[in-house]
Amino acid sequence: MRKKPELTLKTRALQYLARREYSRAELAAKLRPYVQIEDDFEQLQPVDLDALLDDLTARGWLSDARAATQLLHARRPRFGTQRITHELRQKGISDELIDMALPALKETELESARGVWQRKFGVLPQDDKEKARQIRFLQTRGFGFDAIFKVLRHAEADQEE
Repeated sequence: MRKKPELTLKTRALQYLARREYSRAELAAKLRPYVQIEDDFEQLQPVDLDALLDDLTARGWLSDARAATQLLHARRPRFGTQRITHELRQKGISDELIDMALPALKETELESARGVWQRKFGVLPQDDKEKARQIRFLQTRGFGFDAIFKVLRHAEADQEE
């Protein structure tokens, strides 16, 4: 049985990027376990992970902005501004890119909170215990108190009509 040839770091990086967008920090974390000295023409040469990431960025194959945009589009219908911001920070997206995305996130937060509340509950809470449960659920999804209380007030007003 033939042993598979070991993938180069660049090949591995391109395979990851072919599946989805990664931030620079995310891709570096995924590749770090595979960084080793590669045998190139009988000479041992260290693989420079930063140089590889710089090359991928220069070629336009690696972009924090695209990774942030992809995450925003995927998470926006289900999560609030706080949760999305936290995920962006965890993925190593710069504060400048996050600050650029915040106005659009805040603008659509109420609409997203309404959609999430409608899909999960759809009916007003009958007592304080149920209201607290609905509020906690929306909080864990990353919605702010302003949006949560507007959703519940709006649902209450709709029910009274």
